[in-house]
Amino acid sequence: MEFDHLMKILMVGDSGVGKSSLLIRFTSDTFADMSSPTIGVDFKLKMVNKGEKRVKLTLWDTAGQERFRTLTSSYYRGAQGIVLVYDVTRRQTFTNLSDVWLKEIERYSTKEDCIKMLVGNKLDLESERVVTKKEGVDFARRHGCLFLEASAKSSTNVKLCFDELVQKILETPSLSADTSALRQNLLRPGHPQESPATNRGSCSC
Repeated sequence: MEFDHLMKILMVGDSGVGKSSLLIRFTSDTFADMSSPTIGVDFKLKMVNKGEKRVKLTLWDTAGQERFRTLTSSYYRGAQGIVLVYDVTRRQTFTNLSDVWLKEIERYSTKEDCIKMLVGNKLDLESERVVTKKEGVDFARRHGCLFLEASAKSSTNVKLCFDELVQKILETPSLSADTSALRQNLLRPGHPQESPATNRGSCSC
C-alpha cells in the first residue's frame, strides 16, 4: 500500500504496564484481560491518515524485564518516536521512568530530536491510582515529553496518544524529512529490511 511517511515508534516501560495492550487496542481495537509477557521484541504495523498524508507506522513493543535489556537496546536505533508507559496504580513503574527508561533512551537513541510521549496507563482503575495526574504532567514538563493518561481496557485516549505523537513528528522538520527519506530507502529494490525476532505474546495490561 502506498504511503507518504514511514515512522518507527518504540514502546518502553516496565513489564506489566500495558505496552502490548495499548498497541493491540490501537492496531486492532481489541483487549485481552489475560496476556503473556513479551519476550524480546514484538512488531506491529498500522496505517494512519494525517490530513492528505498517509503514514505507515512500524510499532515496536519491547519487553520490560531486565534480562531482555541487552536484546532490545538495538531497537532504539532510528526511532522517531518513543512512548514511555507506566501504570498509574504502581508507583515503581513511574519511578523507573527516570531511574531506568530515560537513561536507556539517552544511551541508545540515535535521533536527537526524537519525540517522547509519556502515557499513564490503566486509567480505568481510578480507585487504585497511586500516581497523580499532576505528577505525570510535571514529569513530562521536566523531560520534554508529550503526556496523556489512557486505558487500554476502555480504549480511553489510546488513539489520541498515537495521533498526537505522529502529528508532532510530522511537525518536526528533521524527523519529517527523515521519515520521507526512509520511505524512499525501503522502497528501493534490494534494500535490506529490518527483520526482528518477534514473539506474539503481549504484556499483561
